[in-house]
Amino acid sequence: MRIGVVGCAGRMGRELLCEVQRSEKCELSAAVDVKESHSIGQDANKFVGLPQCGVIISDNVEEAFKASDAIIDFTSPNVTQHHLELSQENGTNLVLGTTGHTEKSLADIEIAAKKVTIVKAMNFSIGVNLLFGLTKQVSEILNEDYDIEIMEMHHRNKVDVPSGTAIALGEAAAKGRGKALEEIADRGRDGITGARKRGNIGFSSLRGGEVIGDHSVIYASDSEIIELVHKAGDRGIFSKGAVHASLWTEGQKPGLYDMLDVLGLR
Repeated sequence: MRIGVVGCAGRMGRELLCEVQRSEKCELSAAVDVKESHSIGQDANKFVGLPQCGVIISDNVEEAFKASDAIIDFTSPNVTQHHLELSQENGTNLVLGTTGHTEKSLADIEIAAKKVTIVKAMNFSIGVNLLFGLTKQVSEILNEDYDIEIMEMHHRNKVDVPSGTAIALGEAAAKGRGKALEEIADRGRDGITGARKRGNIGFSSLRGGEVIGDHSVIYASDSEIIELVHKAGDRGIFSKGAVHASLWTEGQKPGLYDMLDVLGLR
């Protein structure tokens, strides 16, 4: 299977280049980054310290989609629309790890998924996807006597708050309680806010250092506290999951899927 990586010079992009080359089930078909990137013109493998492969990093995303069976996209939501158009034009499956999409962008993804296979996940780690399932299950069991708080911490350069994974955990918790997250989410606390509203799901975000991704779902009652925790120790957990998702798309019907589908957990 031919897999292309867009945003290949970023943290995740470099991990993805390595993971694609490690897999015996696929080959690197394209490596793309922005025109201003210092990576442009370099051999993709040599860029990440591997033996030369002959795939040259470019800024030509159009050619990348033409040359690939699947594209892995961990870039920015402001280019998602263009990538969706290219995916449909070329029949290229798309694995989306980009977070921070607007409601319109999410709607555009659903429309595109009628024509091509798209795997969109807030997090490609197997452990985190298990955490999604556990969060929903625990939230079904524990009533509103247990306040739900979701806490996340990432490296200083992460630009979206809260993280996509934290939002997905909130959605899982809300679904467990039979509610829509937007109705009970409490994302902004500053100054005199008044007492916590019963049944709300709170979010706290921390940024600092080189933290890859820590997430906690906290259930706090008057008499006990239960915590579900996941800490990422290596970005390789995300790249492995994304490449696995890309391979999974081969032969799948057009549609919008997530990692629970890929892992057979749904």
